[in-house]
Amino acid sequence: MAKAIREQLIQYLADGQFVSGQWLGEQLGVSRAAISNHIASLIEMGLDIYSVTGKGYKLSEPLTLLDEKEIQYKLSALGQKNKVEVHNIIDSTNSYLLRRLPNQNHNLQVCLAEYQDAGRGRRGRKWISPFGSHIYMSMYWYLEQGMAAAMGLSVVSALAVSDAVKELYQIDVQLKWPNDIYFGGVKLAGILIDLDGQALEPCHCVIGIGLNINMPQKSAEQVDQPWTDLQTAMMQSTTEHENNAVNTIDRNVLAATLISKLSLRLQQHQHEGLLSMANEWAKQDYYINKPIRLITGTREKKGICRGINNQGALLLEVDGQISPIYGGEVSLRADT
Repeated sequence: MAKAIREQLIQYLADGQFVSGQWLGEQLGVSRAAISNHIASLIEMGLDIYSVTGKGYKLSEPLTLLDEKEIQYKLSALGQKNKVEVHNIIDSTNSYLLRRLPNQNHNLQVCLAEYQDAGRGRRGRKWISPFGSHIYMSMYWYLEQGMAAAMGLSVVSALAVSDAVKELYQIDVQLKWPNDIYFGGVKLAGILIDLDGQALEPCHCVIGIGLNINMPQKSAEQVDQPWTDLQTAMMQSTTEHENNAVNTIDRNVLAATLISKLSLRLQQHQHEGLLSMANEWAKQDYYINKPIRLITGTREKKGICRGINNQGALLLEVDGQISPIYGGEVSLRADT
């Protein structure tokens, strides 16, 4: 019930005009005090709402919501037929698709959300998910090659993000093994891959992508690592004259483009493997030929990053010997 009321409140406030608490209460069949409590919850979700006595509640800026039909239309124009679902409020887009296994997902099906109240990053971290500010997207992929090929999917997904922002905004990003996308040396997007199946058989895969678009200040204070967002990257990548013309990002266009690019990259991986993509990765590898530290729990290993191999493993040079590192719960840092 609370979720439905909050979703309806968002719809009423989306155009950025004042709406009175009394009118909202009448429309939703609840008291003005209940409306006030729900508004407080929306603010906690990252929406910038303020109130003025005698006028009511207002978003600081109009909100353009993700539109399922518009995204499907744009995907069709791009030659893609993905099934797409858009949720206003969800626990986690990855968790949603995982719950639907094994028979309720279509291959390349996508779940998008405006807000995640239990968004997940790698190593059990919470993914900060302010409402309507970023892209939170998951795609289902039936991995015929089995779990052995899953290591390469972080490479595939990172290149898809790079493809999308390059095509739409002429932004060149850096890629950080195993699953981060950087701009200017800090995190712009992250990837979370969940697998379900047996080691030597085809398996189910859910690929989650969180892409920062326009980070609210209140949400930024909760992020425990250096970050950037696409709006900032656009401003830094254009001239001062162009900046005046480039102010907003159409998330529906971006979502459709990202879905298309990821679908194409997955199909490329299915037919060709990682051979050509490993070469593309090398051109954008943030740490290639740099000293790094690999951290696994309390263990640490130092060496020189030599890119990735055709299975998506990191190539680490230690004392002149190069060895592949096959993911897992590992973090990569600069060795300064």
